[in-house]
Amino acid sequence: MGRRVTRRTFLKAAGTVALGAAAAGTPVRRAWGQTPTRIVFWHAMGGNLGETVVNAFVNKFNAARKDIQVEAQFQGSYDDLINKLRASLGSSSVPAVSQVYDIGTRFMIDSKAIVPMQTFIDREKFDISQYEPNILSYYRVGTRLYSMPFNTSSAILYYNKDLFKQAGLDPNQPPRTFEEIEAYATKLVQSNATRSGITIAIYGWFFEQLLARQGALYVNNNNGRTAAATAVVYDHEEQGTRILEWWARMVKNGVATNPGRPTAASQRAFAAGQTAMTVDSTATLKSLLTQSGGRFQLGTGYFPKPPAATNGGSIVGGASAWILNGRPPAEQQAAWEFVKFISAPPQQAAWYVGTGYFPIRRDAYREPIARQTLAQYPQFLTAISELRSSPINPATQGALLGVFPEARQKSEDAIEATVLGRKSPQQALADAARDVNQAIAVYNRTMGVS
Repeated sequence: MGRRVTRRTFLKAAGTVALGAAAAGTPVRRAWGQTPTRIVFWHAMGGNLGETVVNAFVNKFNAARKDIQVEAQFQGSYDDLINKLRASLGSSSVPAVSQVYDIGTRFMIDSKAIVPMQTFIDREKFDISQYEPNILSYYRVGTRLYSMPFNTSSAILYYNKDLFKQAGLDPNQPPRTFEEIEAYATKLVQSNATRSGITIAIYGWFFEQLLARQGALYVNNNNGRTAAATAVVYDHEEQGTRILEWWARMVKNGVATNPGRPTAASQRAFAAGQTAMTVDSTATLKSLLTQSGGRFQLGTGYFPKPPAATNGGSIVGGASAWILNGRPPAEQQAAWEFVKFISAPPQQAAWYVGTGYFPIRRDAYREPIARQTLAQYPQFLTAISELRSSPINPATQGALLGVFPEARQKSEDAIEATVLGRKSPQQALADAARDVNQAIAVYNRTMGVS
């Protein structure tokens, strides 16, 4: 999902013409004496992302739209934000628009505290034909788009082309299957090109991606998309066991390194040339290029899958923008104008170049700044190709689960127990499933979901 979230318990008990002018950067003048509609935008983009890119968007919008003024408020981590949002529902402190991470989708819908984005799209007959279908599919349930994608990423393979050459491997042919990853990692180590063929952080998002690449589901009821999920299914499907067996075998055989749970550790090892391969979010590409400092040629490849998997693909991660129904209609409409602005091609291209998250719409790549970036960093093409080559089905749409943060932590517990040799893959997944299913039952009962 682009950035790892903290492990805090998730569940504890106006008009088209004006937008066009704003998107083009042309000031829209308000009538004399008219008071602008002020709205608050909550986000979780800290550091450079918040201080430069997000604030730049807000400042540009405010300069163009004198009838609407947006105040961006940083709320901490993704978990911090959604917990604050939950606490604000039904009060006057609820924002008009809020960023929420992908795994918060089910809760946001169940909260009944939002206005589906589809409502505004239908009312205005807003054209979404240029938006990436695979990205929209995550945030669409049935025929309704509930939120607007904002920062979007997927998971890819990163590899050191120089170490591949030293090991006698083709630097322009990255491995694409579980078996190839294992074979390449073995050759890299046995040839003394490196002490670590691949380093994989114990991150639940990677487990979800590895399932989706096989066309496998995470929870029942078509990944919670035809009805509310009542149980995970990875514990009694061979795809889940296959992932953990492959992962643990490479670590046991000394061709893969276990850096623990922080993805920052695997990123540092790869950037320092201490491991030949790693997997991570597409949003880390620019950071890895910067950290490596040009010391080696960085290659990118598709996230791995078993060779027999034919109906799988990537799941998008990141976050989307939600409009809250706890604000007056004028603020909801103002929020919609802001959502359209940040999803317009110039902003999406700037977001892409400034952060590494890829645009949510195809026409953003035609912007000069995006074309220049693709020419300079062709590694970005891998994520785009991987996204567009993925079929849209319940596996690649991603699971909808009200207790996803807890579920992700439990899958990490299972991976860790297997990799460290404490449990068999079957037992580790069964234990995780038991705990997650209990949490699902409590959530569904508490939220009145059936």
